[in-house]
Amino acid sequence: MKMTDIRELSDEQLSKKLEDSRAELFNLRFQMATSQLDNTARLKTVKRDIARILTEQRARQIAAETAAAAK
Repeated sequence: MKMTDIRELSDEQLSKKLEDSRAELFNLRFQMATSQLDNTARLKTVKRDIARILTEQRARQIAAETAAAAK
């Protein structure tokens, strides 16, 4: 998922996407441990998606705090 796509999501959608991505990462790690994972590159992409989502959530939090402090 690209950063532009993530920025278009609402806060609730971001939280849901983060939850889904973490569940997917757990499943991928489980498959890796049991030697059932075919596409190991998927681990890297899911981790990056999680990092992008967390980055956007933090940016929104900082923007909200800045806006509240400016008032």
